[in-house]
Amino acid sequence: MSINIKFRSNLPPLIHRSAPSVSTEKQYLKNMPKPIKNKGRGLDNTDDQDKEQTIEEILRELDEMIGLNMVKKFIHELQAFVDIQKKRQKENLANEPLVLHMVFKGNPGSGKTTIARLIGKLFKELGVLQKGHVIECERADLVGEYIGHTANKTRDAVKKSLGGVLFIDEAYSLSRGGEKDFGKEAIDTLVKAMEDYKDNLILILAGYKIEMDHFIESNPGLRSRFPIHITFPDYTLDELFAIGELMLNKRQYEFTPGSKTLCRKILQKKIAEHPYSGNARMVRNIIEKTIRKQAVRLYQQVNLSREDLMCITEIDLESEEI
Repeated sequence: MSINIKFRSNLPPLIHRSAPSVSTEKQYLKNMPKPIKNKGRGLDNTDDQDKEQTIEEILRELDEMIGLNMVKKFIHELQAFVDIQKKRQKENLANEPLVLHMVFKGNPGSGKTTIARLIGKLFKELGVLQKGHVIECERADLVGEYIGHTANKTRDAVKKSLGGVLFIDEAYSLSRGGEKDFGKEAIDTLVKAMEDYKDNLILILAGYKIEMDHFIESNPGLRSRFPIHITFPDYTLDELFAIGELMLNKRQYEFTPGSKTLCRKILQKKIAEHPYSGNARMVRNIIEKTIRKQAVRLYQQVNLSREDLMCITEIDLESEEI
């Protein structure tokens, strides 16, 4: 397309645009965005179908976790309860209030944080939470150094958690300082937030079983607001080994028969030496250290095969000192 401009004295210029050529017009139409085609699914059921698939994927992820059988069973019961209460609500039937604040009790590395993240995703897909994200906190993130500081820090954590889960690890530490400690101010702020945002926030308090039992019993206001208590058992030797093998396989490494036997002996020794060592965190540390040892062993070698790069031998585990 060409443009001709004719200038005239004391008058506006005349602008003449020629019609676009056929080739230019075709090119213009070719570059136009294509309309979105309807795939034939009704608008009313598309979201429901996607939601069901997503919920199935989340529950499959839960079921594929090693161990935690009672925890898995409870999460399935919780999912069914929430789903049925929502269906009863749609039919104008009496339904139970969805008070879903929880207490997780168990040793470190027993899966508490992993389950909290999964619950966030699950409740988002069930329509209980808007976002389903998890904000992880501990005492230092909530308790300030002077009067009024703690309330502001705690309110900030709550604000970031709205639409999702606020997960507080070692929550019992909030009450360890006595009446004059600022931790009590954090607890009071959390209790108020539970009421103010009861439809848009789930609070999960986590920590060692004995300490959490004392913490909840010492505060009647907390005890009445946390109807769900889940105990996370330590992993057995077989479960710990299965976790370690799964970690290796996901990274495309493999045990030899000899290194399998040695790994089990190492885990058995760790459990016997430390009463709280029966957890996945300890296994992850061993696996990551073993992979580094394998890298050192292979570094100076030449003509490495695919099998060499994948194989974990007894030498790679010997640094754990049986």
